[in-house]
Amino acid sequence: MSISAQEPGKAHQERSFWTVFGSTFLTIFAAEMGDKTQFATLLMSAESQSPWIVFAGAALALIATSLLGVWIGYWLSSRLSPKTLDLSVAILLLLISGLLLGDVLGV
Repeated sequence: MSISAQEPGKAHQERSFWTVFGSTFLTIFAAEMGDKTQFATLLMSAESQSPWIVFAGAALALIATSLLGVWIGYWLSSRLSPKTLDLSVAILLLLISGLLLGDVLGV
């Protein structure tokens, strides 16, 4: 069935689902490439000679941390306005950036 033959609300839901899913996947995939977790997984796999067991452990750990993030984000979104959330995240990122910059500069 084509999108045009579906109910308008359903077509919007499908587009919304794929938009949210795609942007989430691409953002997390790009952010996780080359990070310390990936390197730790690479080293553990090389040392253990059991790549599938390392894969299963790493995948479950990423699922658990992602689930925790989703639960906390959902909980916060039900208590704070989007503007407050945006401002809070911006301040938190600026604080972390300042601390990292201070560490690099030795301040």
